[in-house]
Amino acid sequence: MFPSNTGAGDSPLRGRVSVVEPGAFTKVSALGVEEQRVKVRVDFLDSAPSGRELGDRFRVEARIVTWRGNNVLQVPTGALFRRGNDWMTFAVRQGKAQLRKVEITHNNGVAAEVRSGLSERDAVIIHPPDTVHDGVFISAYP
Repeated sequence: MFPSNTGAGDSPLRGRVSVVEPGAFTKVSALGVEEQRVKVRVDFLDSAPSGRELGDRFRVEARIVTWRGNNVLQVPTGALFRRGNDWMTFAVRQGKAQLRKVEITHNNGVAAEVRSGLSERDAVIIHPPDTVHDGVFISAYP
């Protein structure tokens, strides 16, 4: 969505990615951090609001949807960790941590889709400390 001070109005404009350039480039941020960036071309599906135009080199803040599903079981990625090649998590069952192997499919870095290993009613431990292991009592759980 474009904030009202940009002149584009308050309505979001939908778009579709048409090109993702194959090569990245390095840009140094204001804090001196090197960032890898990739140029992306987005073709707008909506027109700009009547009487307003978008000029050259305008800035866009985007939310990019790469996958969507209905009735998807998700967990925060902070609840997941690797053990070998497997994704694992700790579920809480009757006040105890229960180590579970889970099958993860889509993962956006914030939440991941769980295909197996958990049910909708399972509570998981986010960012479990090293002191948590299978069977340990959890002092605070839902």
